[in-house]
Amino acid sequence: MSMRRGILDLIRARLRPWYRKLRGNAFLLHPIGQLSRLSPSGNTWRSKGSDPKFACVSSCYPLRAGWYSFSIELEVLDGGRLWPMLYFDFGHGMHEAWSRDLNFVRSGVRRHRGVVLLSHDVHDMRFDPADAPCTFHVGKLNMKRIARPRAAWLMLRALKSRRSESGTGFEENVYMEAMRRLRSSRDRRAFATWLYGLYTWRKETKPVYQAWLNLYDGMGSTVSAATGMLISILMPTYNTPEKWLRNCLDSVLAQSYANWELCIADDASTASHVRKVLETYSQRDSRIRVHWRDCNGHVSAATNTALDMARGDYLALLDHDDELHPLALSSVVRALQQNPHWQMVYSDEDKIDEEGRRYDPYFKPDWNLELMHGQNCFSHLGVYSTSLVRAVGGFREGFEGSQDWDLALRCSERLDPGQIGHIPKVLYHWRAIAGSTAKGVEQKGYAHHAGLRALQDHLRRLGTAAEVMEIEGLLGLFRVRHPVPDDQPMVSIVIPTRDKMELLRRCVDSILERTTYKNYEIVVVDNQSSEDASLDYLRSISEYPRVRILKHDHPFNYSRINNEAVKHCHGKLICLLNNDIEVITPGWLEELVGHALRPMVGAVGAMLYYPNDTIQHAGVIVGVHGVAAHPYSARSRGYNGQMGRARLTQAMSAVTAACLVVRKDVFERMGGLDESLQVAFNDVDFCLRLRQHGYTNVWTPFAELYHWESASRGVEDTSEKQDRFDGEVNFMVGRWSKQLRADPYYNPNLTLSGEPFTLAFPPRDGLFIDAEEQVELVDELLAARGSRAAVGVTMDMVGMRGAESGLE
Repeated sequence: MSMRRGILDLIRARLRPWYRKLRGNAFLLHPIGQLSRLSPSGNTWRSKGSDPKFACVSSCYPLRAGWYSFSIELEVLDGGRLWPMLYFDFGHGMHEAWSRDLNFVRSGVRRHRGVVLLSHDVHDMRFDPADAPCTFHVGKLNMKRIARPRAAWLMLRALKSRRSESGTGFEENVYMEAMRRLRSSRDRRAFATWLYGLYTWRKETKPVYQAWLNLYDGMGSTVSAATGMLISILMPTYNTPEKWLRNCLDSVLAQSYANWELCIADDASTASHVRKVLETYSQRDSRIRVHWRDCNGHVSAATNTALDMARGDYLALLDHDDELHPLALSSVVRALQQNPHWQMVYSDEDKIDEEGRRYDPYFKPDWNLELMHGQNCFSHLGVYSTSLVRAVGGFREGFEGSQDWDLALRCSERLDPGQIGHIPKVLYHWRAIAGSTAKGVEQKGYAHHAGLRALQDHLRRLGTAAEVMEIEGLLGLFRVRHPVPDDQPMVSIVIPTRDKMELLRRCVDSILERTTYKNYEIVVVDNQSSEDASLDYLRSISEYPRVRILKHDHPFNYSRINNEAVKHCHGKLICLLNNDIEVITPGWLEELVGHALRPMVGAVGAMLYYPNDTIQHAGVIVGVHGVAAHPYSARSRGYNGQMGRARLTQAMSAVTAACLVVRKDVFERMGGLDESLQVAFNDVDFCLRLRQHGYTNVWTPFAELYHWESASRGVEDTSEKQDRFDGEVNFMVGRWSKQLRADPYYNPNLTLSGEPFTLAFPPRDGLFIDAEEQVELVDELLAARGSRAAVGVTMDMVGMRGAESGLE
């Protein structure tokens, strides 16, 4: 009998994997929080709060990474709302970052099926059925491993079904975009992952960022504490609401990197729960140390007390109601190991609401001092060498609300730009609650004034006469205006033209009538004009004291035209200007010249609008669509852009030569524009060469002009023009392949193939795309060159100026 039982057990053991493969993995749901069973033997439950949860109990762990078909019985019974979430433990505990919104669960249905992608092996799971009190039925939960093609087919079918059910243009566009990608995709693995981002997007209340988080937020590996690098986390506290304080402390305890200490300075809190919570946590973990201040001194004084407690090599700053990503410290340590010269490190960040939902990510550029003069783009997460912070004297009292901005500015003054590093990962979650500046700086008006004074002191220490100015409608963001000397240097405004007299007249008249800068000359370069009206107009303006006419009687080559003209210019500075530009801001030239006179500044570009007051040029991002593109194109005038960047002066890789100011000696040192690029990308190439030689290119929104003809520009519609454009694209990719893969003023989490500053699916690993992806982007650009879709990355973008300007 025992032998028979043993044989049966052996057979069952051998068959069990096959059975699971056919039927999937079943999970028993065990209540662990905010739940009460309404029927002793049934599956009807009542959620008693906003965070009900079940443990998913099974003998099948660990679940292998991959694609799964997911099914569950779930139905709301009392008209409440379900918002089911699945949480994964990838080996470091569970966290909001590693969760999946089960958006395929629909009201009025009991049995639900969908697709789930596990990015890593799963050691445990938790199921949260709702985010508010409600009564519901829940039954069987099952997960069955499936092949990627099967997963893609199921997701496409679901998108098609949503299209039919909703009847909206949005769902139609989503489905059609998915089918277009399917037909054109060469890499079906990448297609399935991209499709998952669409599939997991819950349109009604959660943005695409949540779908992006579901896919990529857990990316990254851990670092052993054996590295020996101790990170001291400085955290001042004062009357922190208990829930947020516990969440903050829990996020530190959840760190995958273990060699840290949490230095807490309580600033004489009057709320009794603060001491109880801090004592409980410090007794639980010896790495948590608390100093009880006798009197309230505000955040700077309290943080200095925490600084005095620190024993670590580096300091990480944490506000008492915010949260760290579980991989925050691990990511920092890994980056410091790879870049031991870094003395300051910062990461990307997002906001987290009262329900724990993350939103509004800030995917930042690499160190950008020009942008830092307009906003605090360093915090959060900010990490500093301990010795550096102590050397500058810690936090300054009197700068509360912007004390971290003030610290970053003072520390940066002692470093080379290469000693300040950026980790392009969201490692910090900024709590957005009433009274927090995450809700808006108006919540703490004193922070605005402290930021203004921090910038003023910073510029004073640098020995510059620049003025810090407030920006109307943007509290907490600033403009730094660099003055022009009383003895104004001459600016030579170079305007190539051919016929199109009405364009040139508008351009010249606007300069002469509106420009407040005194010392300039206008150098009009006539490239074989033949119309009588144009020739008459050129003769008439040649009599103006400020205007000279140069003849360029050679075939069109925009680079050569400008290079030849510059040789005849009298100015210390050169302004390259299209003949279809119209001045808006009277002080446009003062703004551009003020930046261009700074020793390490190369090219300076302006804000250009279409005639309908939408944005045409707000700087150039390289790599997008294979070579380069304009961000915010066609957005309304006054559009803020990503975290206000469309209204802030900043360093950028390139600016358009439709309006570009540069010192003449710098232009000549670079050899001018490359005449191999007759029409397209000559300005992008020029700006990249400037960066290669150590110059910073600056874009400012405070010099505003209209760019008239770009809004109706033609396309590359002849074989000769298309062949020329193809050659210029290949030239750029050949010369600047590495730079086009990683614009330091962009972010690898943002797309290179769609509208700039939208999310990348997937993000680029590290900072670079691979060569194969770059080839695909260039192929798409070349394929689109004869269509209106190419306008944003061809003539409209590159500093030239085709047939509508009369030059080609």
